[in-house]
Amino acid sequence: MNVSNIRHNRALRSLKDPQTSVNNNSLSTSKAVIIVTILFLSSVLALGFLYKQFPDLEDHERQHLKLPWDLDEAKHLGLVLDRYKEKYFYEVLLGVFLVYIFLQTFAIPGSLFLSILSGFLFPFYFALILVCCCSAIGASLCFFLSNILGKRVVKKFFPERAAQWSIAVEKHKHNLLNYMIFLRVTPFLPNWFINLTAPVIGVPLVPFALGTFIGVAPPSFVAIQAGQTLHTLTSTRDAWSWTSMTVLALFAIISLVPVLLKQKLKKKFE
Repeated sequence: MNVSNIRHNRALRSLKDPQTSVNNNSLSTSKAVIIVTILFLSSVLALGFLYKQFPDLEDHERQHLKLPWDLDEAKHLGLVLDRYKEKYFYEVLLGVFLVYIFLQTFAIPGSLFLSILSGFLFPFYFALILVCCCSAIGASLCFFLSNILGKRVVKKFFPERAAQWSIAVEKHKHNLLNYMIFLRVTPFLPNWFINLTAPVIGVPLVPFALGTFIGVAPPSFVAIQAGQTLHTLTSTRDAWSWTSMTVLALFAIISLVPVLLKQKLKKKFE
């Protein structure tokens, strides 16, 4: 058995070991589910309250005031919000902010369309900072929820994949910030999986949150830029080009440069 297999088996055992869980029994799992459910329902009620505070809409507009699941819905929502943005700027901003964080916190798909929508509604750099902040806050909240329920979910549904990532995290433990940035820029691991698994395998919150804030900027740059011409988009694929892919690849390489320099200097002085 080679070293990599030994590390993989060790990581897998750590996920399956009941001693690594706070209380690996049905009661603790039930409590965790109840807590997460209460937080979810509370968040839904908060969004409902925000919806009620929005100005009265015309009937043909109200049908579009919902979470966009495709590009057409994002276009219709963008036109509605853009009409009310000048007079109700902070209500629109708060709505985008809270809905984005809600999706990230509970690992619900749809944040891509909100990134594109942000590019349509707000100035470019304002939208970029907004999306990066929402991503970092939402991912951090998901991080905390994963501490409550995540180990049970990961152990049941993703033990092999989590074990493989645990080995990679251990390998990059002295450069976790750069590693997190690299993961956020590249598509090797989906964001929901990173958010759910990170606390389970021992990734600290600070490099996780900061790496998320910095790492989501390049792909968000592409989505927000696409949002500037939302009315002409026919598919989310239109946002991606060889130029944007090249830019993302360059950012991924740049995120690894400090690590490579650090390793080179370390070898030089040893």
